[in-house]
Amino acid sequence: MRPIRIIVIASTIAVLTLAGCATPSVERSRPASIGGRPCCKAGDSSVTRADVVRSAARLVGAYEIEVDGRRIVEDCAGVTRAIYLEQGIDLYAGATGDAKTNGVRLIYSHVRQRGRMHHGPIPHPGDLVFFDNTWDLNGDGKLNDPLTHVGVVERIEADGTVVFISRVAEAIERYRMNLSLPHVHKTAEGRLLNDYIRRKRTTDPEEAGRLTGELFAFFGTRVTH
Repeated sequence: MRPIRIIVIASTIAVLTLAGCATPSVERSRPASIGGRPCCKAGDSSVTRADVVRSAARLVGAYEIEVDGRRIVEDCAGVTRAIYLEQGIDLYAGATGDAKTNGVRLIYSHVRQRGRMHHGPIPHPGDLVFFDNTWDLNGDGKLNDPLTHVGVVERIEADGTVVFISRVAEAIERYRMNLSLPHVHKTAEGRLLNDYIRRKRTTDPEEAGRLTGELFAFFGTRVTH
């Protein structure tokens, strides 16, 4: 398999650099050949969860992604799309929406057509994880912005903490979410349970959550067979 071409840099992510991930999509489905797999089938029984996770792990630390010489939009949806593109699956294919629809919602539409949405509580590696209200998408100062972030589940730790791969700020990194303790950033012992995923702004409503567990929407499982 010819891998996705990536450029990797060392990156330290600070809370103050958190950015929204819901820009309008400018890339729709196009024919492409990724890693020897024809793109993009409705289902491929040869694609496993482990394949998806390996593709996701390879992108950790990357700030730029190219697929067969074509740049992928460098936001959370673009990263998630690239992970599946390496397996010959385009998460934008067949999705519905207008020109202002962001990539997260295109992926949501695709998965609803070809899989299922669920609340776990325990997902599987390779599943998608969706978030609401990670930033004020419509700019009205209210918590009414569904489907603003997406990532790919890499593993589930012994305490139930979900480790997922996504782009929140300057590079692709691993993030954590614990749905049993959604309002806890770290334990008293310093163990990280929930990463910050929303930047704190003076215009935010008082009840605005900032942690992954607080802004979790649902998991998505795409059927590949």
